[in-house]
Amino acid sequence: MFDDPAVWLPVAFAALMGLSILIYVILDGYDLGVGILFPIARPEEHDRMIASIGPFWDANETWLVLAVGLLLVAFPVAHGAILSALYLPVTVMLIALIMRGVAFEFRAKAEAGWKPTWDRIFFAGSLLTALSQGYMLGLYVMGLDRSLATVGFGLVTAVCVAAGYTLMGATWLIIKTDGDLQRRAVRRARVALVVTMIGFAVISVVTPLVSGRIFDRWFSLPEFLFLSPLPLMALVLATVVWVVLANQPHARDRFSWVPFAGSAGIFTLAFFGLAYSFYPFIVPDRLTIYAAASAPESLLIILVGALVVVPVIVAYSAFSYWVFRGKATELRYD
Repeated sequence: MFDDPAVWLPVAFAALMGLSILIYVILDGYDLGVGILFPIARPEEHDRMIASIGPFWDANETWLVLAVGLLLVAFPVAHGAILSALYLPVTVMLIALIMRGVAFEFRAKAEAGWKPTWDRIFFAGSLLTALSQGYMLGLYVMGLDRSLATVGFGLVTAVCVAAGYTLMGATWLIIKTDGDLQRRAVRRARVALVVTMIGFAVISVVTPLVSGRIFDRWFSLPEFLFLSPLPLMALVLATVVWVVLANQPHARDRFSWVPFAGSAGIFTLAFFGLAYSFYPFIVPDRLTIYAAASAPESLLIILVGALVVVPVIVAYSAFSYWVFRGKATELRYD
């Protein structure tokens, strides 16, 4: 395998692209979730919520750019097929991301009377981004086919992904805030956890029913024995998160990081379940990573660049999280 670049290079790039998507979902998921949670906070608390994500949100979105860039240069045929099928939700997502970015900057400079308007735009952009990404996930699971049933499933996954991001955002606020805002975040996290787990269960039930190949991979032996720990571990993590949330907020802020870490773990397990289900296909049941990959010579050149760029992204992201650790303070623009 490792003697043939045409075999191991597509696997390496699929793994790198998958890792970028997973990191994006966890990191940008929580700052999208904070935006979705804007209506639960009093207007005077919005600045503190923004302060909790302000140093990170631009870097978080870098992972989405990296994932799409890798898809384009490493798997150009798949890039065309996937984005053509998902043209409308991708457009909605991009518009929503622009809304978020503009609102994030303008709310800091707007006159007092306009600030609530920009806050509402920030909330709308966050929610639309989450919903469009969830809808795209649903269509992808359904093989990128569009029918009444697949669109309905896409709408269900849209709500579930938005709930998952809300869970990430609420657990992030538990870490970064205190007082009434932290207590409201705890309550929203409990509700979001239930909806998220229901969504993961629905996707887990539907996915093998859509594809006979996936059904065989899930329920044949010995594959079933290797895959079955994933949902069991997710259930254990969900239970841990629920128990810890029941004891939050703690007077000394003990274990406030556990719900966020547990939620990230649930997303990670779900991601590995989906990756296992669809491998080696990059376009479900149509196009494998080997058929869609660029020439090995091109992939080798791209890999050198990726090995430089990715550690740099990791380094500056880790540095920013270290510098801005601790509770978010009152936001100041002077």
